[in-house]
Amino acid sequence: MVLEQFDADVERLAREFVSRPLSLLVPEIRTLRTDAFRLLEGRQHPGQTRHLYVLAGWLSGLAAHVSLDLGHQVSAATHARTVAQCAEIAEHPRLRAWARSFQSLAAYWTGDYRQAADLARAGYADGRGPGSGTITARLLSLEARALAAGGDGRSALRSLALAHEARSSAEPDELPGVFAFPEAKQWAYTGTTLLAVGGDEQIQRAIAASNRAVELYQAGPEGDRSSGDLHAAHLDLATAYLASGEVEGAGTELDAVLGADQYTASITIRLRKLDTLIGSGPYRDSRPVVDLREHIHEVTARPALVSTPTEPR
Repeated sequence: MVLEQFDADVERLAREFVSRPLSLLVPEIRTLRTDAFRLLEGRQHPGQTRHLYVLAGWLSGLAAHVSLDLGHQVSAATHARTVAQCAEIAEHPRLRAWARSFQSLAAYWTGDYRQAADLARAGYADGRGPGSGTITARLLSLEARALAAGGDGRSALRSLALAHEARSSAEPDELPGVFAFPEAKQWAYTGTTLLAVGGDEQIQRAIAASNRAVELYQAGPEGDRSSGDLHAAHLDLATAYLASGEVEGAGTELDAVLGADQYTASITIRLRKLDTLIGSGPYRDSRPVVDLREHIHEVTARPALVSTPTEPR
């Protein structure tokens, strides 16, 4: 009964993570994670021990995401290693593949694109087993985005095509929410990748992909709507419109983002990169653009709503 309750709590937290404020989730994630490790210090049947390690792994995954969203890279890396260790002990390929996907994500946001691509590839073997859900599509999408950011556009486009092929044969995910890879999120990653590859054709494809992501998120249930991924898609659209010289369209997309109360670390990074792009463009001195840049500076200076991550073990 204890394990069943843990299962229910992990599934609920995974679903709520995409749409509820971090400040409301951190205390429960911390408490449940501590409880899982405390139980592992006692005695239980071998099957229960394995189950507890899987639960501790998923809870450490939630803690890792909290840390990454708040910009605490060191804590995120520590939690991610704990996820990988729990997966090894429990012999759980799906959890092991997800750990690699998270490590790839973290490497991408530190700017280590080669490592991000390598880590995504490292998860392939575990991601192709039975019951793997959408993890292969996630890993390929992460690889494509990292390759594009690193300047290897041809390989990025190849991985991107394989990611959409993997989506067509994906099984339902073991866990929902932050541990799943919904179609809307994949289109958001696609837009980012195509934008990084560059060129007129790919920029137009990026606009279509990002618009598709926005449409899917807005059409889905509110509880499944990731504000971070939705913001990312809007910012990619703003960047694409700027690259096409459509300043008004870029401003409309930015308006959809700048009214939020809180941003994850990755969205703050995107906003600052967009500010740099705007500041180097031919329209930088126009009054609307100056106002946009001032607004970006104001929102990126705000402190995070939650100031400390969950403690790593």
